[in-house]
Amino acid sequence: MHRARTVINNLVPLAPLVPKIAPKRFASWLAAAPNKIILNSPPKRWYIAPVSSEPFLNGSSGSYVEEMYNSWLADPKSVHASWDVFFRNSSSGAGPGQAYQPPPSLALPGRNEAPLSSLAPFLGGSSALGGQVDEKIIDDHLAVQAIIRSYQARGHHVAAVDPLGLKYADLHAVFSDRKGAPPELVVRNYMTKGSSLEERDMDRVFKLPSTTYIGGKDKALPLKEILRRLETAYCRHIGVEFMFINSLEQCNWIRQKFETPGIMEMDSEQKRLILARLTRATGFEAFLARKWSSEKRFGLEGCEILIPAMKQLIDKSTELGVESIVMGMPHRGRLNVLANVCRKPLEQIFTQFAGLEAADDGSGDVKYHLGTYIERLNRVTNKNIRLAVVANPSHLEACDPIVQGKTRAEQFYRGDGEGKKVMSMLLHGDAAFCGQGIVFETFHLSDLPDYTTHGTIHIVANNQIGFTTDPRHSRSSPYCTDVARVVNAPIFHVNGDDPESVIHVCNVAAEWRATFHKDCVIDIVSYRRNGHNEIDEPMFTQPLMYRKIRNTKPGLQLYAEKLIKEGTVTPEEVKDVADKYEKICEEAYTNARKETHIKYKDWLDSPWSGFFEGKDPLKVSLTGIKEDTLVHIGKRFSSPPPNAAEFVIHRGLERILKARMEMVEARIADWAMAESFAFGSLLKEGIHVRLSGQDVERGTFSHRHHVLHHQLVDKATYRPLCFLYPDQAPYTVSNSSLSEFGVLGFELGYSMTNPNALVCWEAQFGDFNNTAQCIIDQFISSGQAKWVRQSGLVMLLPHGLEGMGPEHSSARLERFLQMSSDDPDYFPPESEEFAVRQLHDINWIVANCSTPANYFHVLRRQIALPFRKPLVIMTPKSLLRHPEAKSSFDEMVEGSEFLRVIPETGVASQNPSSVKKVVFCTGKVFYDIKKARGARELDNDIAIARVEQISPFPFDLVKRECAKYPNAQLTWVQEEHKNQGAWSYVQPRFNTALNNTRVVTGRASGTESGIFSSLVGVFSRSAKEEASQHTARGEQPNVKRLIRYAGRPTAASPATGSKNQHLKEHAQLLDDALAL
Repeated sequence: MHRARTVINNLVPLAPLVPKIAPKRFASWLAAAPNKIILNSPPKRWYIAPVSSEPFLNGSSGSYVEEMYNSWLADPKSVHASWDVFFRNSSSGAGPGQAYQPPPSLALPGRNEAPLSSLAPFLGGSSALGGQVDEKIIDDHLAVQAIIRSYQARGHHVAAVDPLGLKYADLHAVFSDRKGAPPELVVRNYMTKGSSLEERDMDRVFKLPSTTYIGGKDKALPLKEILRRLETAYCRHIGVEFMFINSLEQCNWIRQKFETPGIMEMDSEQKRLILARLTRATGFEAFLARKWSSEKRFGLEGCEILIPAMKQLIDKSTELGVESIVMGMPHRGRLNVLANVCRKPLEQIFTQFAGLEAADDGSGDVKYHLGTYIERLNRVTNKNIRLAVVANPSHLEACDPIVQGKTRAEQFYRGDGEGKKVMSMLLHGDAAFCGQGIVFETFHLSDLPDYTTHGTIHIVANNQIGFTTDPRHSRSSPYCTDVARVVNAPIFHVNGDDPESVIHVCNVAAEWRATFHKDCVIDIVSYRRNGHNEIDEPMFTQPLMYRKIRNTKPGLQLYAEKLIKEGTVTPEEVKDVADKYEKICEEAYTNARKETHIKYKDWLDSPWSGFFEGKDPLKVSLTGIKEDTLVHIGKRFSSPPPNAAEFVIHRGLERILKARMEMVEARIADWAMAESFAFGSLLKEGIHVRLSGQDVERGTFSHRHHVLHHQLVDKATYRPLCFLYPDQAPYTVSNSSLSEFGVLGFELGYSMTNPNALVCWEAQFGDFNNTAQCIIDQFISSGQAKWVRQSGLVMLLPHGLEGMGPEHSSARLERFLQMSSDDPDYFPPESEEFAVRQLHDINWIVANCSTPANYFHVLRRQIALPFRKPLVIMTPKSLLRHPEAKSSFDEMVEGSEFLRVIPETGVASQNPSSVKKVVFCTGKVFYDIKKARGARELDNDIAIARVEQISPFPFDLVKRECAKYPNAQLTWVQEEHKNQGAWSYVQPRFNTALNNTRVVTGRASGTESGIFSSLVGVFSRSAKEEASQHTARGEQPNVKRLIRYAGRPTAASPATGSKNQHLKEHAQLLDDALAL
């Protein structure tokens, strides 16, 4: 009985709910707690008899246990093997809870479970599975799994990616040869003193989990080999950041690309190709340094591996089906990329150093900002490839969204809905990548349906310095690439002095993009052998770094020595490759010296093949259309979806559609209707229309409603303008992210790709366009002058002082006019082509339309012109629903056109000699002045003329309107403050138009007149010709007429925030405007 009680005591630890047993009969103790759970059995274990029918220990079975024990004492074979094991363990002094051995389950293991028997080879042997499994064995296997995951997640922290051996990102000390213990930063407490795994476990074999590929075909490896392979994969010259990605498929894909044994091995041919490309990249910089030692060229010394990397990306992408690559980059290495990646003729590059005169129009740009377009054969894959490098100013990352927009447009026109044929590649500097907000804005376009380019490969030429600023002062994040984590882009840090690692990473990046169509980042950690440019002294600010750089061998030398040592090439072969490229450069240099002019058109990044050929550069197509077309578009635009019974629209929209239909029947159009007429008629003519911006689908002011939403079904929409005609061009209308800089840049890039498309960007309020000022200044206003690149982009900027405060009133009209390139003192010669010549010669068009019809015509004129110019429109807010701001169909049908100036048509125009005052204005304020004039009964005394196209200034029409009212005082009225709005722009131009006080005898030298001035000529006249023209006109030059100002006084803020103050200012404005 004592022995039986001892046996039962061994069972007690298996029942934690049972209090400590006092020395008494075990049978009575069992009976006292019949419902207590005694054994912790494995979950989901099924037996033939239900547990409730066979409780193991209760009062009725106590005698059974005694009987079994007595039988075992007499003959161990007389009882079941499980009892035999239990009694043997108990008698041999097994501790409490260790004598009981549960029988094995016959059930299949569940999800993420493995049978214990699978660990049999790794349990050590003796007790195997027959006895209790040592918990340390399980802990050790779990620790190994944790170590593997640690390397995958944190191995990049200690990877030797810095070729200088300096502290990288301030995260760890200098990399050393870790043949002993693995780095604590990676494995943390899994292999420290007192932890589960120790040095004596290095030769133990562990089963590998399914989350690693380091074993190859092996399912188990010794711990020492596991650590070695993890070090090789994640801590050598490549640091991979990917464990933050929330897709298991993508994580496993990356693991396989870096962990599989032997995956980075290359054959000798591939190595020789890398050497040849690296030689060319190095030789190009060396040649420029010898020939133009004092010229700034922003060379690639220290990161020459960028060229073989880009070429490998192109090779691999071409192999995977890509046919066109659009690239954007800052100035560092641009000339080398143009020469050795795009294979632009070296003669054209070298002539840029010669300071030659340009043979074509434009002001040009420095050589390291220029772009290009090349179509060539890829010799590695034997496939044709189109390469475009987008021109970029010194604003390092500004071209990022432009590249994305251009890429998206190419994909659209090719029908490449998955991005398999066209891709983008963006190059960055380390300081700019983390410092410029446009990088973040561009990343956030990467997965939006109407903005995605289906994966961009980003390459960071990481100098580990920004001009003179150290990383610790230029960013708060560990890496310059951390911004990419927000879109789950894998980041590959790689040592720039290990070409083979760089090429492997490039292969992985190209395959990643082709497989998942997502962004990825290659961070080539290198250095800048010179200063910020070739004549800059870096030792002033980074003496220790540059002392290290001067003692560092060039990457080409290191790689050549490596290949020579392993027998892949001979020293003679290395020299021969370098000499051949040197000869090529010398021949090109000789040819370049024979050139007498440079040609800007050689650097065009977006050529429009066939667009300009055979066209009269001064002939504008008609913008009026047939009334049948207006009616058809109007009815479609005013109708609910065809399945209206099933498609439930908002009741408010039903009223809007009904009102639109009534307008069509009355042959009038409001602002939204006129816009739909312009878009719809262009779509009918095969012109793609794209409207983008914040909330453009509905319209900020709820006037557009180009997308109708089902009120009961999520994401069910109807777009009327997409279903006007069966063979129409596609219409895209898309709400953008809350970004101006990024989205405006994107749409500019989109507009550069195809001239036969109307691309519009609308600001939520015009005031917000200044967050995209870089795109406006550096690209839109000056892009054609600098890079011979035209664009027909339309900017729609809601504008008008209506008491909504300083940030919802002004689109800053004055800024666009100040950047207009027309000469205020030059009155072009009047002719039938006066208007189109002005448009041809100016850099952009600025308009402030006051009627829906004029808005309709100015949009259609963008496509009707034989060239392309950006159009900036101050669009209305209150006029969207103003009862008088409507246009008859007669103003849009055939024979009608855009009116640059809308003259007075009321009673004042019938008796012009008696008119006392002519008010010139633009935009919404016309309706306010007209209403006040009527209320004061001044219709006979005051004429009102509207200047609809402010720039280029309509000299001829203004002069004609002023001449019509010879006795009238001339006044310019604007609602903006005097130092804002159009006043400072129009005042000198009114004086020129009125008084012919021109002292200009020709256009200023260096002033561009557009890409086609060679066809239409530059207009200039001598003073003698001027005088003779005055005489012929019967003019009296000495009699001067002046234009006066009426409006708000100067102010720092665009508008007051007080409604009461706004009304006072508005009343004073009208008093001044109508005072006689």
